[in-house]
Amino acid sequence: MNYEIRPMRPEDGASVLEIFQQGIDGGNATFDDHVPVWEAWDTDHFKMSRFVLEDENDRVVGWCALKPVSNRDCFKGVAEVSIYLDHAFQGKGLGSMLLKKLILDSEDHGFWTLQSGIFPENESSIAVHQKQGFRIVGIREKIGKMNGVWRDIVFMERRSRLVGV
Repeated sequence: MNYEIRPMRPEDGASVLEIFQQGIDGGNATFDDHVPVWEAWDTDHFKMSRFVLEDENDRVVGWCALKPVSNRDCFKGVAEVSIYLDHAFQGKGLGSMLLKKLILDSEDHGFWTLQSGIFPENESSIAVHQKQGFRIVGIREKIGKMNGVWRDIVFMERRSRLVGV
């Protein structure tokens, strides 16, 4: 099957949010318990460095985007990674493709550090991030509650070798 990564457009919103809902339903992708309206999602993420993955039928089957970690000027080159795939398309190496594209584009836009907080149970996501040069910084124990249960995250980051060196 052929896939294409292209910039995310406003008309992709419904598909992006549908895939995000799958992540929520799976229980190991996010602390979020509901999908926001598109306008809130759009405001929460940078306008640049957001992409969708389409299959050969032009159906959006994955997406990636960056969101700020702080509004302080000293952290303008640091962003949090969001990457989600439709469940039917996981395990095919597509997450690595999306993350690699996101890294390259983030450096073009002056980002020097990308970070991710991943549930330890999401071993495939941790592996994808490591494959693309992320390192485990530490475990944030009991960082938040989900359905009344304390959850840890594996805190990962990737420092650019091109930007901010």
